[in-house]
Amino acid sequence: MALSHVYLGTGALEARPVLRKVSPRDAFAALAEGWDDFQAMPSHLAFLAIFYVGAGIAITAMSSFGGALQLVFPLAAGFALMGPFLAIGLYELSRRRELGENVRLVDSLVVANSPALPSLALLGLALLAIFTAWIAAAQAIYVSLYGPDAPVSGQAFLADVLSTQRGWRLIGLGCGVGFLFAVVVLSLTVVSFPLMLDRDVGLVPAIATSLRVTAHNPMAVATWGLIVAGLLILGALPLFIGLAIVMPVLGHATWRFYRRAVERDPVHEHPAVWPNVTNRPADYYSNPHSVLFPPRQERK
Repeated sequence: MALSHVYLGTGALEARPVLRKVSPRDAFAALAEGWDDFQAMPSHLAFLAIFYVGAGIAITAMSSFGGALQLVFPLAAGFALMGPFLAIGLYELSRRRELGENVRLVDSLVVANSPALPSLALLGLALLAIFTAWIAAAQAIYVSLYGPDAPVSGQAFLADVLSTQRGWRLIGLGCGVGFLFAVVVLSLTVVSFPLMLDRDVGLVPAIATSLRVTAHNPMAVATWGLIVAGLLILGALPLFIGLAIVMPVLGHATWRFYRRAVERDPVHEHPAVWPNVTNRPADYYSNPHSVLFPPRQERK
């Protein structure tokens, strides 16, 4: 695929997204709509529960046994930086539901056939680079205060962090630097992933639109960021199990926030469609595998 399409998409220069004025009330309304989507499509809990809860426990286990206890919290907190990319399938489910379709879990996989997939993947790689930079920054802060040696035990390290001045400095510096990383990711992605999935505008216009939304609606975007951060903290507290509910709700709500912040333009929408079919076949719900993986046709 041409690089021009990856960066500029289809018709992005001729159809610049039109923004709406949104308020903090819209952020809470989007959250409520995301909760409604989750309730209407509760079966989608399964695939996110496996990924998010499993990944959270794996992060803790790897850090504990790999001599990197000081990175458990940064890894768990930084994992959320990848959330906007990992929730792409949920955006598609909410998009189809708002059109009145009878949505099933398998519909989330149609994003693999999106014309914007290269642009989505490139922005996902950018988030991965930001995540890596955050972990490096967290490790540098730890070394500056505690030295190069990893903590001997989790209990002793936690006690030191909560009861000593250097521990308080670690918390303060870590939260301050982490906040800056979170602001960058929020500004870049508040509507960029849903916009690319919806219109195939390309990477550059999508990021530019997210920055415009942030600049034109700072209070609404800040409120949305606080909602996301607060719910992620609550979801991560009980061994990350709460993320199995928090992440699907936030994924759906992100699509709803995008709809409130950006005017819809059906003429320029280029959503993902199932391969080799104009409409779903009659046996779609009984045999979705045949749609995802249609039989290979013999050459004539």
